[in-house]
Amino acid sequence: MQVTSRNNEQIKYMRRLAGRRFREREGKFILEGVRLLEEALAAGWMVETLVHTAGAASGAGRTLTDTVRERGGRVLEVTDELFRTLADTVSPQGVLAVARRTAYTLDGLLAGRPSLLLLADGVQDPGNLGAIIRSADAAGADGVILLPGTVDAFAPKTVRATMGSLFHLPVIMDGADKVLTALAGAGLPVVAGVPRAPSFIDQIDLSGPVVLAVGNEAGGISPAVLAKSEQASIPMSGRAESLNVAMAASIMLYEAVRQRRAFPIFQ
Repeated sequence: MQVTSRNNEQIKYMRRLAGRRFREREGKFILEGVRLLEEALAAGWMVETLVHTAGAASGAGRTLTDTVRERGGRVLEVTDELFRTLADTVSPQGVLAVARRTAYTLDGLLAGRPSLLLLADGVQDPGNLGAIIRSADAAGADGVILLPGTVDAFAPKTVRATMGSLFHLPVIMDGADKVLTALAGAGLPVVAGVPRAPSFIDQIDLSGPVVLAVGNEAGGISPAVLAKSEQASIPMSGRAESLNVAMAASIMLYEAVRQRRAFPIFQ
């Protein structure tokens, strides 16, 4: 039966997930679009409720609804008008879902003896954070740690910007003091990317276990993190004052890849 009312309890619940505090309390978030849902399901994430329009009930949409049902999830068909009240995109594909966050922890991440981590300290733009998570995934990083002040990794715009990489590696948020203490205890040095530093990033040894840190788009990395880090800059011979934080994170990650000779192209 097609849902038509905005007062439907499931619809009202999904609308509340637009708020970060409610998302964090519930441990759930909204996924929108066929590709993201395919990635989440392929990675084994739990999709509790899938909502679709009549027009999206064929092809890839039908495969998604069948998969969610097989895994015990709920499937709701809604009107196009009602779907637009839930969608965050300008041109929605007619498919979105409520997914449960995988419960990663800092202790669990460090127990796996990670070799390469990315630390985001106060990154505020959803597109930037999404691109950082995507680059970390592409570079083979073991996880991404977010410090307070960083945009929510599970906000709709951030989720879309990860292009599915959010489901491929642990992304956790914790307090700065706890994170820095835990990293030091695990023997993981932090290398912070800053505009001007005594060394360039390619002069720092990144061949062993390391945490690469990037900061806020305007203010950079916080003093607390800088105090516990070795600082490095990216060489720039042009006249640009700085790089976009997501671009800087990508360069730093792939400098670590280059030093580790992970791919023949870098040998």
